[in-house]
Amino acid sequence: MYAVIKTGGKQYRVEPGSVLKVEKLNANEGETIELPALLVRDDSGNIKTEGKVKAEVIKHGKHKKVIVFKFKNKKNYKRWRGHRQSFTELKIVEVF
Repeated sequence: MYAVIKTGGKQYRVEPGSVLKVEKLNANEGETIELPALLVRDDSGNIKTEGKVKAEVIKHGKHKKVIVFKFKNKKNYKRWRGHRQSFTELKIVEVF
């Protein structure tokens, strides 16, 4: 059984027991949240277009730093910027 959920402008294929990192959610660590499912496929192959996914928030954190370097040749123009995106790590408990 699996489901397709949408959060943070992205879609993820999830199964019970899977762990994934999504854009930061406003929930506390250890809290259980429900996410709407766009598509649910059960073990017999039936597909539903609505459903819910129950997930547990494991932790919040930041990804590795991404360096943005701008450079223009022969103009003495160089700019360094760094960015670390925040994430929430979820463990999928149940798909229904």
